[in-house]
Amino acid sequence: MHQSISSPVLPRTDAARFLQACKRQAVDATPVWLMRQAGRYMSEYRALRERYGILEIIKTPELAAEVTLQPMRAFDLDAAIIFADILPPLEGMGLQLSFGKGEGPIIHNPLRTAADVAALQVRAPQESLGFTLEAIKLVRKDLGGVPLIGFSGAPFTLASYAIEGGGSRNYLYTKGMMFSEPTVWHSLMEKLSEVVGQYLLAQAQAGAQALQLFDSWVGALSPADYREYVLPYSKRAIEIARQGNVPLIHFGTNTSGMLDLIQEAGGDVIGVDWHIELKRAWELLGTNVAVQGNLDPVVLFAPWPEVERRVAALLDQVAGRPGHIFNLGHGILPGTPVETIRRLVDFVHEYSSK
Repeated sequence: MHQSISSPVLPRTDAARFLQACKRQAVDATPVWLMRQAGRYMSEYRALRERYGILEIIKTPELAAEVTLQPMRAFDLDAAIIFADILPPLEGMGLQLSFGKGEGPIIHNPLRTAADVAALQVRAPQESLGFTLEAIKLVRKDLGGVPLIGFSGAPFTLASYAIEGGGSRNYLYTKGMMFSEPTVWHSLMEKLSEVVGQYLLAQAQAGAQALQLFDSWVGALSPADYREYVLPYSKRAIEIARQGNVPLIHFGTNTSGMLDLIQEAGGDVIGVDWHIELKRAWELLGTNVAVQGNLDPVVLFAPWPEVERRVAALLDQVAGRPGHIFNLGHGILPGTPVETIRRLVDFVHEYSSK
């Protein structure tokens, strides 16, 4: 058994800022957290990875808790996000997952037939994903009141990984099943929506104070295909998760052309990537949702004056409107300068509080 190596995060007087923004309430400064804020750009994380594989860290609650807390000690972030991955729920359904060195995730028995889909199990998250639920409980004890976000991959993104066997550029197998075997596709998505919804709900019940649904690959679809083949299942997962009574963030990439459909599927906060101006995205979404985003992660490799200029321009688009959570348009990239992250977080708070 690994011994706990976590040290607590100091209490903060502004700990409620993130949750207030999720509810479109006025805040003293724009809250900021960053997707992939725990990970390879931090030396503390790389030191752990020299000793443990990524799945070992995820499946050892004490280690997952430690990695979750690393950026919270280093930066004045307004929310933590549990260290996990979107793919372990597929393991609980019967798929074999590994992370190849430098190759990303690999599904060794991808779904290709109706029999493959029929064989998938829908298990309770407490049975198949208990390690993440336990990590959430551990982290809550050490967060000093700072909110903790739980998350899951969305049904379409999980389906894509499960069918393709890994990442994909064109999603030939995924779209092939969708278009050629719609009955099989809908059966798969029904199972995934149940797994995703129950997993999110279980995280809220374990102590997560907000949830994020990641639909990382859904931008590969046309709006019409999203509406027919995906929207009902994302909506179902969100309906299940809503029983946890915590705010839900719905995020997808390359979704500028279907933000209205993402919103229709559900979410208190809609995450926006950098392919659309934040102001324009909010105009499309209307006033009844909060918005999260949306700095291009590559900007963080620029000289600081350029980072500052772009962040200020983004915040100027918001113009103090309640319900904005500052984030990147996707996750922090490996090699991102740690000092730039520190200055970014502080600048967002200072500039938005004027």
